[in-house]
Amino acid sequence: MDGDRELEEIRRRKMEELQRSQSDSQMEEEEARAQQEAERARKLQILRQILDPEARERLANVRLVRPDIADSVENQLVQLYTMGRINRIITDQEIKQILSRMTETKRETHIERR
Repeated sequence: MDGDRELEEIRRRKMEELQRSQSDSQMEEEEARAQQEAERARKLQILRQILDPEARERLANVRLVRPDIADSVENQLVQLYTMGRINRIITDQEIKQILSRMTETKRETHIERR
């Protein structure tokens, strides 16, 4: 009977330890999620400051089709802004130019000869 109590005590301690580690990991996940949301909010605030409405709309449309390109352009713009290299509002025409420069290198032409 004494061994059963010891075994039960070990099981109880293990369960408490598991519950503690799960709650710790949940807290870490929540903190990471909150940090990502804060970073996203900061990014959107900067984009609102440096893009005119048409340029923001164009990036939103690009995001629907090519989210990777939209993210890349947004990240570059935010980085340039934080470095102090952008000090004016970016227009739709300038976004078009940036997008065309980014997409021209990614297109590949395949010619198949028969």
